[in-house]
Amino acid sequence: MFPKLHRRASAAELMDDFTSGGEELREALRELRRLNRLFAASSPTLYGIKQLWHAAGKPKQLSITDVGAGSGDVNRRVLQWASRQGVALMITLVDVTEEACAEAHQLYIDEPRVQVIRGNLFTLPEARADIVTSTQLLHHFSEEELPHAVASMLRAARLGVVVNDIHRHWIAWTAVWLATRAISSNRYILNDGPLSVAKGFRSQDWKRLKQALGIHQLMYSWRPLFRYAVVIGKPDSYLSGRS
Repeated sequence: MFPKLHRRASAAELMDDFTSGGEELREALRELRRLNRLFAASSPTLYGIKQLWHAAGKPKQLSITDVGAGSGDVNRRVLQWASRQGVALMITLVDVTEEACAEAHQLYIDEPRVQVIRGNLFTLPEARADIVTSTQLLHHFSEEELPHAVASMLRAARLGVVVNDIHRHWIAWTAVWLATRAISSNRYILNDGPLSVAKGFRSQDWKRLKQALGIHQLMYSWRPLFRYAVVIGKPDSYLSGRS
């Protein structure tokens, strides 16, 4: 029953096929929000944002770009935190699919602090936001693609990058397999949920990424419910004209 988890799985998820989607994908994004609440998916993202915010001297204005945002639901806790701290926060949600952008628009229809843009991680303008975040995005990339993806995030950030992704572990895989089958019959959820865990990360994966990027500012920490928070302060080598 259990897949081999000693290495990251290489199979593509159904969500990686941008030629299909429609209502089935929108349904999957809505059910993914339920899973995100169940597994507290917003916590590592907020944890990383707080780290960079404190390091920057607790600025009263902050901009965040969330790439591969899906419907962007994890940002609701970020918005609540900003309100409590008196931080004027603007969040831009970026996703390549029409379905994700439509779900995000609907979710934040009454939230003026959030805008939604259909776009690609690799074409983000330089220094477009203070912090660039990704939640459950990096596991979609292969080992060879990861440094390029993170470098694109770093170029788009002024303060740094926050990555929130899944710990590849049999307990996490089992929990997700059971949860997806308990709450959903959606094809995307049933296939991509457990596969996402199998494509997740372990400590040695972050060490290899740090070495491939050639930077010392990458810090990663294990978070509850089998998550990793990766925080990367903006290295001097990624400042304008030097990347």
